Amino acid sequence: MHWLRSLDIPREWQWVESVAIIAAAILLGLLVHGIAMRIADHAARRTASRGDDLVLAHVRRPLRWVAVAIAVSFAMRFVPMDSDGRDLWRQILGFTVPALLGWLGVSGVRALQAVIDLRADVTVENNLRARRKRTRAAILGRIGVFFIIFLTICLMLLSVPGIRTIGVTLMASAGIAGLVVGAAAQPALKNLFAGIQMAFTEPIRLDDVVIIDGEWGRIEEIRLTFVVVKVWDERRLVVPVAKFLENSFQNWTRETSQLLGSVFWYLDPAADIPRLRAKLEELVRANPRWDGRFFNLQVTDTAADAIQVRGLMTAKDASVAFDLRCDIREGLLAYIREAMPEALPRRRVAVDDGAATFKEDRAPVVLQNR
Repeated sequence: MHWLRSLDIPREWQWVESVAIIAAAILLGLLVHGIAMRIADHAARRTASRGDDLVLAHVRRPLRWVAVAIAVSFAMRFVPMDSDGRDLWRQILGFTVPALLGWLGVSGVRALQAVIDLRADVTVENNLRARRKRTRAAILGRIGVFFIIFLTICLMLLSVPGIRTIGVTLMASAGIAGLVVGAAAQPALKNLFAGIQMAFTEPIRLDDVVIIDGEWGRIEEIRLTFVVVKVWDERRLVVPVAKFLENSFQNWTRETSQLLGSVFWYLDPAADIPRLRAKLEELVRANPRWDGRFFNLQVTDTAADAIQVRGLMTAKDASVAFDLRCDIREGLLAYIREAMPEALPRRRVAVDDGAATFKEDRAPVVLQNR
């Protein structure tokens, strides 16, 4: 473009020259971006993985504007302008370039998260490793986005000379300011660092089954400062991240999603336990929710008028185990009611009317849901 400077262009027409140079730079940037994306799309179609397509889908738009900004920044060296115009352009460039690079960085982090989510399939039966990868990617991704945005804002502000001068003055009182800000933001910072710690210690993962504050639910979302637990009745329990590190809670899928469920019945001491055990085996084996690992029926406690009978059965996860327990509980109660009414608990009372006799009062079955 040096030939433009050799032309004797009237001053009132110099704006046309500037617009033409900038328009040519924008078109050149779009052309380079389009060619690069076509080559990348062609290379991505030749691979079997969808990860390449996800990455290109996330970074396509920010790369377009980065290419345009680079082309315009080079072209502005040939645009005729005075010193004030140069200063204004440097100011605009100081705000635009960090913003575009920050946008590209955030898009890259989210593209990486999308690739990890694609490769970590949580629909399989044994999805512990997949849930671990997704949880770590979600937490570290949000941390990365936070620091990229923070760094972008800092770079944009540092392009303003006045703020740089004020920053030198503020550094003298950084200790007092740090104490004040730290005291004011202590809960937020506490949960923020707890979220970072959770990404590596992994007390919970996405889709884990937990019991916290007496509520049964699944980990639906893990943020930097709070966790969303989807309770069984569709409610959402929002819990600070620090609570999972400081307080005790139950995690039913910490190592595996498989679970051992239990059902309790209170029956008469004279009940035929081997007969009930055979019926439990029949019910469990016929139920498609049983995973085939284990079942059992035992007398676990005795009282004056009843015995506690416990049935154990296994299932592939907590939800299936709950439904299996309900099925077995209802099935065995129906069998006792129809075929073994003598197994229902009775209250035996001695009546003294001159002769030793006994009176039996049938008591209702007391159930305990555990």
